[in-house]
Amino acid sequence: MGVTGFRGRVVALAVLIATAVVAVLVVVSHVLLSQVIDADANTLAHSRAEAVAANVTVRKGHVALIEGGNEALDTVAWVYADGHLVDGLVPGGVRDRVEALADSGRSQSTTVGNYLLHAQPIPLEGHHVVAVVRVDLTPYETSEQRSLAMSLILGGISILLAGVVARIVVGRALRVVHEMAALADDWGHHEPGRRFDLGVPRDEFGELGRTLDRLLDRVDNALADERRLTDEIAHELRTPLTALRGEAQLAQLSGHQVAPEAVLTEVDRLNTAITTILGAARTRIDGGTRCDLRAAARQAIAGRSIELAVPADVDVAVAGELVVAVLSPLLENALRHANSRVRVTARVEPQGAVIDVLDDGPGFDPAEVDRVFEAGVTSGDGHGLGLAVVKRLAASAGVAVRAVADGHGRVEVTFPTPEAIA
Repeated sequence: MGVTGFRGRVVALAVLIATAVVAVLVVVSHVLLSQVIDADANTLAHSRAEAVAANVTVRKGHVALIEGGNEALDTVAWVYADGHLVDGLVPGGVRDRVEALADSGRSQSTTVGNYLLHAQPIPLEGHHVVAVVRVDLTPYETSEQRSLAMSLILGGISILLAGVVARIVVGRALRVVHEMAALADDWGHHEPGRRFDLGVPRDEFGELGRTLDRLLDRVDNALADERRLTDEIAHELRTPLTALRGEAQLAQLSGHQVAPEAVLTEVDRLNTAITTILGAARTRIDGGTRCDLRAAARQAIAGRSIELAVPADVDVAVAGELVVAVLSPLLENALRHANSRVRVTARVEPQGAVIDVLDDGPGFDPAEVDRVFEAGVTSGDGHGLGLAVVKRLAASAGVAVRAVADGHGRVEVTFPTPEAIA
């Protein structure tokens, strides 16, 4: 119904435009034709008057016509000399107007009914002579009416053709959209990975198809990212839950109580994972754009035995909650796999503020350093737990995270600074 309505509106617009154009053309052509016809009638009247004037002369003091004059002009041309008709037969219906024109003594024209009357003075010394001629306007008016009728007929045909052509062209163009809509509905149920694939765009609808293909690719990638994020979150939460279940089962089999330290450790890991996820979500909701890096790092350390060497007065262009959400899992991993020491250092570079999370543990395997941020992948003596979630949270805010294989545990996080993004 939407396609039909759109097509109807386009056809109606085309018909409206065609009607306006035809109306303007008909009016203009009719005006021009009327002017041409009037000019032709006046030209004929002047020609007749000149022909009559050429036959007028003075004989023995009286105005007369030259012998052999055109007698056919007697019913359409009259000569008045000194107020008296000297040649021609004036019909009774126009006698008064003809005599008035003759008495005026000047060149002028007037219309009486379907006739054009024209008076033309004839210069003859000693006499007041005027030739009055008549032109029948009926043929001209008939020609004008026929021309107007023909223009209206042709205009109506043009409007009809414009509507038909517009309907055909718009229908063919919208057929592509209709087919795309039908295909999209079908793919939604059977083949969500399909694309329109219309080839090289030949018109705006081809461009639309290509744009929709790109949009579907982005949506598909976004859904794939969401599925991967779900897997990563499930992995991150499953690890401490599995450890808690194992401790409980071990205590059940052995008859001993569960060690509080083990329970608290795994609960802390679970809480850290949940805090990381919620922190990132709140960051997107709050939309913070700046925080003090040192204060956020201290909040991430939260009293744990970690050395902090971050210079003061360093601002980063992300919310403090995101800094904590990214650093907390990295610090937890570093503490878990360090031999005795974990440090957090920072430096300011042109691309942003770089934080290094360092531990004296075995570090990352150089062969696996590019995969440590994938869910379920570990390196060295266990690095990699939680790093997949960290990588995703960082990427969502334009924060770069990478692992460095230098013999010890080292993860480098680059936060954008206001100066870097200005």
